[in-house]
Amino acid sequence: MEWKRKSDRGIPVWRQKEGVTFLVFPSLEETGLVNHGFSTRLGGVSEGKFATMNFAFTRGDNPERVRENYGRMAKALDVDPEKMVLSYQTHTTNVRVVNSQDAGKGLTRERDYRDVDGLITNEPGITLVTFYADCVPLFFLDPAGRAIGLSHSGWRGTVNRMGKATLEAMAREYGTRAEEVIACIGPSICQDCYEVGLEVAEKFSAAFSRSYWRQLYDQKDNGKYQLNLWRANEIVLIEAGVRPENIYTTDICTRCNPQLLFSHRAMGTERGNLAAFLSLR
Repeated sequence: MEWKRKSDRGIPVWRQKEGVTFLVFPSLEETGLVNHGFSTRLGGVSEGKFATMNFAFTRGDNPERVRENYGRMAKALDVDPEKMVLSYQTHTTNVRVVNSQDAGKGLTRERDYRDVDGLITNEPGITLVTFYADCVPLFFLDPAGRAIGLSHSGWRGTVNRMGKATLEAMAREYGTRAEEVIACIGPSICQDCYEVGLEVAEKFSAAFSRSYWRQLYDQKDNGKYQLNLWRANEIVLIEAGVRPENIYTTDICTRCNPQLLFSHRAMGTERGNLAAFLSLR
């Protein structure tokens, strides 16, 4: 499969199962503790601008096709679709504690929450689900405490330290210690593709130490800035206590791979959504 990558790290790697192509982090796979994946556009039943593996019910796709996509991904990941729990993302740093009482919310029954960009659980079999089309997926595994977290972090989430908020919620609920966590930064828009205005760059300048500014953005001749969300999230995680050697950062950009991944910057609103899945075995 011809992926355009930003480095030779080769993170994540692709898998194909039950006709579904998805991406995984070997660092999570090798623990044997979780089932996880990040979707691609391949292996679903949606058509047209949603082709083929769309996980959004809100963009105009046929709901039955979307449900079939969930069923196919569940089979590929060996998880129960009845136990999936979906986020309700509005670019917050709100993290919801999920348990068996939430099983199916967002998929087989209505959600009784909103403004939730992060999900955590310590219950095996519950699958956390979050959504993307350029923003950053953050996967968390606490191997010692047997707890997981999955969070959506766009520029707002990143500048407000969504990664730290997720780790703090896991510490509060499960006694998670950040230095024991495996954290993965998933496929999302790369610095070369992510142009922002001065107002966004200034927010990052205010939120991060001056010593990091050159790592976070480059100023262009047109007065715009190229923002590095991958590096920003690494810094957030390190400052929150995650060991650098336990952080695994993608080299796959959503905008660079429009045939394989949905991208808001490449496609605008005429597209489907990707999804991240994480479940304790």
